[in-house]
Amino acid sequence: MPILSRRPARFWTAALSTALALAVAGPASAADVNNAKNAGFESGLTNWTCSASSGTTVSSPVHGGSAALKATPAGQDNAKCVQSVAVKPNATYTLSAWVQGGYAYLGATGTGTTDVSTWTPDTASWKQLTTTFTTGASTTSVTVYTHGWYGQAAYLADDVSVYGPDGGGGGDPTPTVPAAPAGLAVSGTSSSSVSLSWNAVSGATGYNVYRNGTKVTAVTGTSATVTGLAASTSYSFQVTAVNSAGESVKSGAVTGTTTASPGDGGSALPKHAVTGYWQNFNNGATVQKLSAVQSQYDIIAVAFADATTTPGAVTFTLDSAGLGGYTVDQFKADIKAKQAAGKKVVVSVGGQNGTVSVSDPTSAANFANSVYALMQTYGFDGVDIDLENGLNATYMSQALRSLSAKAGSGLILTMAPQTIDMQSTSNAYFQTALNVKDILTVVNMQYYNSGSMLGCDGKVYSQGSVDFLTALACIQLEGGLSPSQVGLGLPASTSGAGSGYVSPSVVNNALDCLTKGTGCGSFKPSKTYPDLRGAMTWSTNWDAAAGNAWSNTVGPHVHGLP
Repeated sequence: MPILSRRPARFWTAALSTALALAVAGPASAADVNNAKNAGFESGLTNWTCSASSGTTVSSPVHGGSAALKATPAGQDNAKCVQSVAVKPNATYTLSAWVQGGYAYLGATGTGTTDVSTWTPDTASWKQLTTTFTTGASTTSVTVYTHGWYGQAAYLADDVSVYGPDGGGGGDPTPTVPAAPAGLAVSGTSSSSVSLSWNAVSGATGYNVYRNGTKVTAVTGTSATVTGLAASTSYSFQVTAVNSAGESVKSGAVTGTTTASPGDGGSALPKHAVTGYWQNFNNGATVQKLSAVQSQYDIIAVAFADATTTPGAVTFTLDSAGLGGYTVDQFKADIKAKQAAGKKVVVSVGGQNGTVSVSDPTSAANFANSVYALMQTYGFDGVDIDLENGLNATYMSQALRSLSAKAGSGLILTMAPQTIDMQSTSNAYFQTALNVKDILTVVNMQYYNSGSMLGCDGKVYSQGSVDFLTALACIQLEGGLSPSQVGLGLPASTSGAGSGYVSPSVVNNALDCLTKGTGCGSFKPSKTYPDLRGAMTWSTNWDAAAGNAWSNTVGPHVHGLP
């Protein structure tokens, strides 16, 4: 169809569907073939040309075979990919392709008669586009194309067909089912992954990897890393070779055994938990070694990891000088001792001055890789996200899922957003929490250094009251988080924050209001949440400076909740 503007005309859809329904091709001739070359993109972009380097091939998702086209519009480019296809004059052809993702167009030009095209809005599953064209009296080739739409998401295309009389250009040769791969071996292991390698198979366009008889991934090369495995566990692996003709029989099996988890404290987190931030710096609060942190704390968040010059990557440097000569070896030993006592120790990323930015796939991978490296180096159980200068929900979610795949099911993942970050599920922080809900441990929102905020009842509440805590917590509890993923974050003393301090008894009243319906102020939740995770404080150091008044009051209360 002619492109009249850069705004997809959704109202054309009904008319287009009707037109397609009427344009049913006649019976295929015995001599009809698919004249497109590399129709399934099994040979990369061979025979295809994509504008502005917008196209690539991917191994997942695919409609058939082991590859598909992925093309991404950008700026003034609509990610157009084309192929010149040999055809016969005065002949009718059926043009089709399977598409998925963003807006996708399919068409043919240079037909010698009426050029054709068809399109579909974004679709979450594979959908076939089909149209027909007739060549002119002197037409011997046509240009077949796919493209997306300006400013829209990437689209996928696979199994393109220009079906009709043989134009003499030679389509894809008919493949045969490949042989089973040989030489399968374990090339590496971690606490949550096993790496495999094998020999290439002639005629194969990809390989499927099986764990304990179940397919877990598909790749195009001769190696793969299977992630998300349990620590200290043995698995059986096999590999098959695939092409458009089918899949080979499975290779011989090999056994891979994961290593022990780097931060495995050997115990589960309690139903109700207290989180405390430990300061890796001296700001006037009590200087502590990790071993001195009060025993009421179940999760200790080490503050903070630092950004590096590599986008998304973080590192951690113990402030030995500022902490009275505390050595790295002592620090690591203290982490192990806390874990042996049933505690979890995580590294916190961000803080008020944090500058870590995760805004694209590369920085997401850098974040996951660097945090996992810190877990392996120091023995941390996981990570705390305390980015107070904004985050990208898409790529932070991607980073955290990648980290989870590396660390395994024992990962502790906590967050400490500001109140403004959790006012609505449309906020990036809230979106991130919901995106990773299945691997999220707890969100301890900071109910301090905040202005007045809306509660879940639509009323405005000022910080420093039980109503501020309960009415704002209600937004998270009713917005999609599990009660076990919600905690109340407060300063340990008036020195711990610029504003928002409440006495530990107010914290306990808020906990009782949410879990038991008692101790409420003017706001009373419509129901109780007995599985509420607990409370958090900034910081264990300021708590110690005040004689541990916060943890001695709030800690036993949290642990005594129903």
